[in-house]
Amino acid sequence: MANQLATVKIPKHLAPILNGVPVVVAAAGHDASYRFVRFFVETIRNKNTREAYARAVRDFFEWCEERKLSLHQIEPVGVSAYIEQLTAEREPAGVKQHLAAIRMLFDWLTNGGIIPFNPASSVKGPRMSYRKGKTPVLDAVECRMLLDSIEGDKLADIRDRALIGVMVFSFARVSAAIGMNRADYRTQGKKSTFRLHEKGGKFNEIPAHHLAEQYIDEYLAAARLLTAPKDAPLFRSFDRRRRLSDRRLNRRDSLAMIKRRAKNAGLPPDICCHTFRGTGITTYLKNGGDRSKAAQIAGHASERTTSLYDRRNDEVDRGEIEKVQI
Repeated sequence: MANQLATVKIPKHLAPILNGVPVVVAAAGHDASYRFVRFFVETIRNKNTREAYARAVRDFFEWCEERKLSLHQIEPVGVSAYIEQLTAEREPAGVKQHLAAIRMLFDWLTNGGIIPFNPASSVKGPRMSYRKGKTPVLDAVECRMLLDSIEGDKLADIRDRALIGVMVFSFARVSAAIGMNRADYRTQGKKSTFRLHEKGGKFNEIPAHHLAEQYIDEYLAAARLLTAPKDAPLFRSFDRRRRLSDRRLNRRDSLAMIKRRAKNAGLPPDICCHTFRGTGITTYLKNGGDRSKAAQIAGHASERTTSLYDRRNDEVDRGEIEKVQI
């Protein structure tokens, strides 16, 4: 086994997420191991998707290893049993992502001649139909309360307010916001724009809301990034001495920051990075914004996706409940 693994070189950027070739795949020989690694190198460009798929297939092959299944012994009934077990333990969206990862990998192995057929192709995932998203959303008052609660003059306060401001007022995903470089915030005359790094290597350039512009300008001045190189990260992490580093802020630390800020403001603990995307879209639509424009700002290919973030009808008035007269 060790010799088989040693012959397959895993790129440095993939080593942390793959954590080696799964035993079930390695036992099938060098060609299977090499094809497995190539799957993550050649077919998935998005970093977050790559990490999610790596976790999914790693969990699946550990399940197979526990049942002493070799790669060539995996059949539709086995994949189906695994998906049934996941369905009892996890949300439908997560199960469907796991199945998509397994199916896509087996397609890749089949096309490479490693296995004769895809055992996951006929397996169905759980039904899932959401008219509204599940991400918690703040109303305008709560969001203003959160932003106002970050009132310190420390660089960390100024940075955190700027990041949340970009996500709220630009409907930006956290990955798009922290993926911004210095050159992605542009000012020409009185007009400022954000260029957001979206999924699939696409860019979405939108006007900067005046408050987001104010927060960013304050951050750039305090962090001394006004003359930073164009390709330098915009939102940066702090080192152990609480000094701003050259390293880009990551998603994990962004979430931890948001949880901490929400707690300090007395907001619910389920607030997350995606909350601000939904908050911005809902507030925009409540104030008469056009759904097609909201989709354009959010970088959605379809208005149907944007509607998942529209929570205008989530609130039920007390008067409606009092109509239940018994």
